[in-house]
Amino acid sequence: MRKTMMAMGGALVLTAPLAHADVVGLGASVSYWDSSLSGKSVNKGDAVDVDNDLNLDSDSTTNATLYLEHPVPVLPNVRLNYTLVQQSGLGRLGVSGFDGIPSGTDVRSDLDLEQLDLTLYYEVLDNWVNLDLGLTARDLSGDLTVRDVTGTAPVSKTSVDGVIPMGYVAARFDLPLTGVSVGGEGNFIGYSGNSLRDFNVYAQYAVSVVQFRAGYRQMAIDYEDSDERFDVKTDGPFISAGVSF
Repeated sequence: MRKTMMAMGGALVLTAPLAHADVVGLGASVSYWDSSLSGKSVNKGDAVDVDNDLNLDSDSTTNATLYLEHPVPVLPNVRLNYTLVQQSGLGRLGVSGFDGIPSGTDVRSDLDLEQLDLTLYYEVLDNWVNLDLGLTARDLSGDLTVRDVTGTAPVSKTSVDGVIPMGYVAARFDLPLTGVSVGGEGNFIGYSGNSLRDFNVYAQYAVSVVQFRAGYRQMAIDYEDSDERFDVKTDGPFISAGVSF
């Protein structure tokens, strides 16, 4: 990971002289993400399919973004993003069972996946073609709890927790004089067999300082900590509303 962080940091430093912004900008947005989950969770060598075995389904997904851009040379712009994914479901374990819970057991499962991103970035292009490059520090925490509905078997809890450095890129193409644009943004990293990617593509319509977006977002986590592992993907359409000054 250290080599990855050094390479990403070097790229950000090289980008700084190219960056520019003409005025101070402040923006915020909130979104609704209709996400679905797939993949598996591993605990002490036992694996469970989060879709087919646990039947997890979205309860709520919260996402909010705040950013500040400025014309001060060299200093990066700042972006904060918060995402909370909560899913639950009633399912039945397969032939292998899971973490002390026997096979064929009816279970209730709850997934809480929370992340807070701090992104430092530069505006490399800022006209009808917009390009931002930067680095993100993601504080990621997640818990998957699986319990026998009768309460007779042990409760299983699989957790991930860490602060993960990631690359950040965002691009937007504006259709002049229409308020319409299309774009995408993403965070990504891969190291020591672990990987994390989070990207979205969208169409946007702006009226004065108000912006509306609709698009598709996918987040994939392959993260291992000791004998616990998350290898899951959540994706689906989203809509958002925001303001930009």
